[in-house]
Amino acid sequence: MNSLMHEEARSAPARVREQLAADVARYAALGAALRAQAPSAVVTIARGSSDHAASYLAYLLMARHGRLVTSLPMSLVTLHRAPIAAEGLLAIALSQSGRSPDLVEPMGSFRAGGARTVALVNDLESPLASVAEHVLPLHAGAERSVAATKSYICALAAGARFVASWYQDAALEEGLASLPEALEQACTLDWSAAQEALVGAERIMVIGRGMGLAIAQEAALKFKETCSIQAEAFSGAEVKHGPMALVHEGYPMLIFAPRGPAQAGLIALAEEMRGRGARVLLAAPADVPQRTLTLATTALDDLDPLAAVQSFYLMVESLARARGHDPDRPPHLNKVTKTL
Repeated sequence: MNSLMHEEARSAPARVREQLAADVARYAALGAALRAQAPSAVVTIARGSSDHAASYLAYLLMARHGRLVTSLPMSLVTLHRAPIAAEGLLAIALSQSGRSPDLVEPMGSFRAGGARTVALVNDLESPLASVAEHVLPLHAGAERSVAATKSYICALAAGARFVASWYQDAALEEGLASLPEALEQACTLDWSAAQEALVGAERIMVIGRGMGLAIAQEAALKFKETCSIQAEAFSGAEVKHGPMALVHEGYPMLIFAPRGPAQAGLIALAEEMRGRGARVLLAAPADVPQRTLTLATTALDDLDPLAAVQSFYLMVESLARARGHDPDRPPHLNKVTKTL
């Protein structure tokens, strides 16, 4: 019998297909408004998996269109009451539930101060949706498993769609059109080698870079949530600093190396870590002979991380069960986390 997490992760391609077919007027209107009056600054507001999706959106905006983006430490607003200048700001909040006060309060504050506010949210009846000027629905459907999967992939897709609409990015729009098929392919790939390597693991480093760093961050969270593995995510560049001291014989590392400018360096890092004795799981496309795990590719390099996390989710759900855990009910966690 499949877990809810498995069912929800497996439904992501259909949910993304539904999202891409909906809300055409919403995206077009917001894109036109941003082109007519460009923001002076852009800030993202999110927690947990949604913050990882925000990181991907930010990197996409910066890499493709040179628009600098800041991730907001929400306590600046909720605890310190910092007088942040909101006039001309674009504030983008991402959330599945839209019910955490530390997202809702900054959005309300920024909107009152003259910012344009956008919520990428799954629950359209949520406080976050009600306080935002523009709402972009995720269309992920109700999530019953505590560990977010399909809503994360839908948030990644919505972020990419938002960027495409704002900048009339035809290449990104075309790539998104075929994304559901690539996600379906990602669901069929055999990642059992990762389960075999990690069924007894206590810790792991998860490495990514560029567009793929947000996926490494999400993978590390899911290892902790569902498998009780102490997992830390690092950029392929920063891992060579302090974290390198932890690497010893048999130390497990999952390295995401999708296509793009960072790939060559990540493959080289995998070889170096293998030389140091680490047990490296290299996730890369089929044309990389050193790979341990195969990544599906999409129509555009910048969308490949979505296919990577699709394969990862199905593996980590199976790994959790192999380790004797219930992936639907991680200990001490709730579906909605309310913080200030």
